[in-house]
Amino acid sequence: MGSRTATVARNTKETKITVSLNIDGTGKSKIDTGIGFFDHMLEGFAKHGLFDLEVNVEGDLNVDGHHTVEDTGIVLGQAIMQAIGNKKGIKRYGNMILPMDESLVLSAIDLCGRPYFVMDAEFSSPMVGDFDTQLVREFFYAVSYSAMMNIHLRVITGINDHHKIEAMFKAFAKSLDEATTIDPRITDVLSTKGAL
Repeated sequence: MGSRTATVARNTKETKITVSLNIDGTGKSKIDTGIGFFDHMLEGFAKHGLFDLEVNVEGDLNVDGHHTVEDTGIVLGQAIMQAIGNKKGIKRYGNMILPMDESLVLSAIDLCGRPYFVMDAEFSSPMVGDFDTQLVREFFYAVSYSAMMNIHLRVITGINDHHKIEAMFKAFAKSLDEATTIDPRITDVLSTKGAL
């Protein structure tokens, strides 16, 4: 099994982003997006998924955080897809029901090569710190489509928006860790079609 790593750069008039990802890491991260709460979420994603992750973003935060967050999702998704490679031997599916204080979040993913995103979550606050809560959907949608994966996220219970969002990022990390795990019983790709 080769190294499951990727580095992806994307430069536009709105953002300049570099993401480096090691699927088989230990949870180390170095994150700088210019949005403190978003940094915190990506650090939690790396730590709880046991991914090594470096993210550097220069975004048009003078406008708002939308381009920074959405474009980071695009580049992270591309890095995930590249790092996973041909998907031979991986479990493909992953899920987690993760509690964080009063919040309980379900994440289920399929590394199927077909993007689809479903999110069932509502936030009562427009902002958590310097992060626009509308951008949770934009981020995970972007990851789903650029990584060609199916993601379902549902907040089952929750009151505090910080807890709900953090539980979503951590649950996604745990389910992605499971889906990318190598299972020695799987000698090819886990599909009757023979391709993912």
